[in-house]
Amino acid sequence: MEGVPVSDLCDELGIHATQYYNWQKQLFENAAPAFERRPNKANQRRQEAAAERRITELEAKLQKKNEVVTELLEEHVQLKKATFRLIIGFSRFGLLTFGAGGVVFF
Repeated sequence: MEGVPVSDLCDELGIHATQYYNWQKQLFENAAPAFERRPNKANQRRQEAAAERRITELEAKLQKKNEVVTELLEEHVQLKKATFRLIIGFSRFGLLTFGAGGVVFF
């Protein structure tokens, strides 16, 4: 039917072209639900199970990242404390002084 004018088809079928275009409009506006996939219980359960697995995987990944961040923060605090102890130790023995230009080692 490609290449055949709509008006010729309408004449052949005994309908007005305006009727054809009204039907076409109704089809385009209302046909989508006829072609939508209707959820069934099995499909819905599979989708929910997949979503739950994904949530579990993401929670585990987030937990691992949180553990790594916690470990890094603990190491950072320990390094700051160790640096502070070194500075205090150097200053007690006179190996370090604080002046206008910053810290000076002797």
